[in-house]
Amino acid sequence: MLAEIITIGDEILIGQIVDTNSAYIATELNKIGVQVVQITSVQDEKNHILESLANAEKRVDIVLLTGGLGPTKDDITKLTLCDFFDDQLVLNEKALQNIYELFEKHLNRTPNQQNLLQAHLPSKAIALENKFGTAPGMWIEKDNTLFISMPGVPYEMKGLMQNEVLPKLQKKFKRPIIVHKTILTTGMGESAIAEIIEDFENKLPQEIKLAYLPSLGRVRLRLSTKGINEAVLHSAIDNHVKQLQGLIGDIIIGYDEETSIEEVVANLLIKNKQTMSLAESCTGGQMARKITKMSGASQYFVGGFVTYATSSKSKILGVPKELIDKHTVVSAQVAEAMAINAKKMYDTDYAISTTGIAGPTKGDANEDVGTVFIGIATPQGVLTEKFNFGKDRQRVITNAANKGFELLRKEILKN
Repeated sequence: MLAEIITIGDEILIGQIVDTNSAYIATELNKIGVQVVQITSVQDEKNHILESLANAEKRVDIVLLTGGLGPTKDDITKLTLCDFFDDQLVLNEKALQNIYELFEKHLNRTPNQQNLLQAHLPSKAIALENKFGTAPGMWIEKDNTLFISMPGVPYEMKGLMQNEVLPKLQKKFKRPIIVHKTILTTGMGESAIAEIIEDFENKLPQEIKLAYLPSLGRVRLRLSTKGINEAVLHSAIDNHVKQLQGLIGDIIIGYDEETSIEEVVANLLIKNKQTMSLAESCTGGQMARKITKMSGASQYFVGGFVTYATSSKSKILGVPKELIDKHTVVSAQVAEAMAINAKKMYDTDYAISTTGIAGPTKGDANEDVGTVFIGIATPQGVLTEKFNFGKDRQRVITNAANKGFELLRKEILKN
């Protein structure tokens, strides 16, 4: 079962908004065995939309559109669909009733004529109830292709997908079962991992696919297969996951899409009933932000310092000025002192420190741009490591934050 997603809107093409709708729709379709083979973005212009619809009809079984539905003049999707299906707009009683109910429930007033126009749909369309807005979704079948149109507002689209589109698709089509397992790794690049698991990858059966999904600080490995027997599919995937664990188990930190290195650290600290603190310089509070965006962080995160200026490392953290003068502010000795003092001042089990040169200038240090020293204070002592994360400022900051959590994870597992 093949699908194409068409997003309509000038705001996407000029970069004013990011198309998150397509990612969500593709993810949800994949869960029910529908494969998205193309995603197309077009401007709010009738001929472009018509051309995209005609091309999609030749390629796929299901075409899903988002955007261009609303009360304003630039919302042209319905009229364009009428042209495509040789149809006309008619008043849809189901859609009309939904508009009145939404206005009464949420606004305590009656809709105006502009709002009521949204109840006019192509006569061949089945209205899909939008519980979060006045623009209904539309379900139109033409020959062997199904067309589904939804508003572009993300929460309205998601509501329609969950309440209307996905249940109807599951009822209408017999679909294969698709099984994915995503393995999250950290601390090793894509090419290095590929070299280690080369034999494993070469021996994969044809029905199992491996994809590398690299991003800053981590690489996800996704195993995928599809068929008709769910138990057999899961068993095959689990067997290959075990093989990967034997090859790269030391860099695997979790499974599936949402795990992050800071979540792994958080779970370990909570499990061990331990605490941590931070002394950040070049990362500028990014590590603290990553921790505190997770609920329940106060269980293990006591606090942190952002001692960005050289002087603040002495005045606030108590790093001896003589130490900085002797070794420079970007050094293993300063990173070590920062971690030790943060651990002591916050009375935590662990502390992470960062000091480095994010660039583009070198500041008070003698090291190259991209150099970062990371310190980890533990119940047993302190260690520091030196890294160079390149010359891009944001990459340096992000990689340093991720590497700090990675090093802390290793120390927690040792103890």
